[in-house]
Amino acid sequence: MPTPDFVLELRRFVGTRPLPLVGVTAVIIRGDQVLLGRRSDNGALTPITGIVDPGEEPAVAACREALEEAGVVIRADRLAWVHQIPRVTYENGDQSDYLDITFRCTWVSGDPEPVDGEMTEVGWYPLAELADVSEEMRARIAAAVPERGEAVFVPGA
Repeated sequence: MPTPDFVLELRRFVGTRPLPLVGVTAVIIRGDQVLLGRRSDNGALTPITGIVDPGEEPAVAACREALEEAGVVIRADRLAWVHQIPRVTYENGDQSDYLDITFRCTWVSGDPEPVDGEMTEVGWYPLAELADVSEEMRARIAAAVPERGEAVFVPGA
């Protein structure tokens, strides 16, 4: 997965120490299907995800990531899920703490296809058949399926 330039610049100053970053998950719904892609780095089947650029609105980032990764135009409809992902340590030792903001999104146009190399395949999956999706990603999807509703927050300790 290509690392955003602003993260590379920050790494010059902080080294491998934990970086707090904001991530987005776009749960893209079309009828009774959800758009999923197979990540090129670990093979996981997930909704579209990405990092929010400095100064970028998170909903705009979700829409941008969908276009960049899957070639589809979407509309971010509502906030569905907010949680802190446990610290990620990459093979090179870099550490990141991601605050994930998940949006329920509606497909507007475009045929999904892997665009930027972050996904090896992209396609529509029935919402009732997500056995190959991790428990955490299924929770994000479940929070985003209703057209209306309150966002899910992980309660504090």
